[in-house]
Amino acid sequence: MLTVRDLIALTKPRITLMVLVTAAGGMWMAPGSLDLGSVAIMLLTTAMVVGAANTLNCYLERDSDRLMTRTANRPLPDRRLEPSWALALGVAMGLFAVPTLTLAVNPVTGLLGAIALVSYVAIYTPMKQYTPAALFVGALPGALPPLMGWTAVTGSVAVPGLVLFGVLFFWQIPHFIAISVFRQEEYERAGLKVLPSVRGMQSAKIQATVYAGVLWVVSLLLVPYGLAGTLYLVAAAALGAYFFWAALRGFWTEDANAWAKKLFVASLLYLTALFAVLIVDAL
Repeated sequence: MLTVRDLIALTKPRITLMVLVTAAGGMWMAPGSLDLGSVAIMLLTTAMVVGAANTLNCYLERDSDRLMTRTANRPLPDRRLEPSWALALGVAMGLFAVPTLTLAVNPVTGLLGAIALVSYVAIYTPMKQYTPAALFVGALPGALPPLMGWTAVTGSVAVPGLVLFGVLFFWQIPHFIAISVFRQEEYERAGLKVLPSVRGMQSAKIQATVYAGVLWVVSLLLVPYGLAGTLYLVAAAALGAYFFWAALRGFWTEDANAWAKKLFVASLLYLTALFAVLIVDAL
């Protein structure tokens, strides 16, 4: 039976909300300002781009989702919705959102929105069935929203906006490696190639630690580029050390699942605290 609640569930509202927060952060940090109407259009169309990507992802992965506990209850694998509804909704949102973002905000932001949508749906989603390198492709659309927020205000891509992009990009690598470790059996059952399954647990631990270290350095670049001050510098240094340590602990923790779950929680705490301090520092 078709319900509005199931249609909304296809868009993955919690993920969409998190993306909107990072997009709003990009607008907040950018030099200049937008009128309230433009801000509303930017956030609405960005939400639709993300919702379209998530909906089409649900459509394409409906069969593999049936094989994983965390996704088996979604509307399509649970057969509460016909797949055609997801396809129609995803395509309609994408076809409306990208041109609107381009015309009502600016072409640069519209182009970034299009790249996010296409890379997530047409490259990342099918790529997961063949190689764990899909992780890096999937991190691209996940990191674009703060840069889109920046370009919505400035109309151009600049180094400070790219640093914001870098923070989200490099954060996603250890975050999703952690998920792939403690949900490894589910991913294998669904036929998805993840790092610990293909390259081994040691490789997963090495890459999680390396990218947590890269994130630590990139996060500090917001200071010399004038987006943050001393308060943020101190907090980012401490938070980066905490997250790097959480990743590094995997090398002497025998229970890989326990390590991965702690790293996952640490990743959420890190990103929440980092953006909170960034906003306070800006104020």
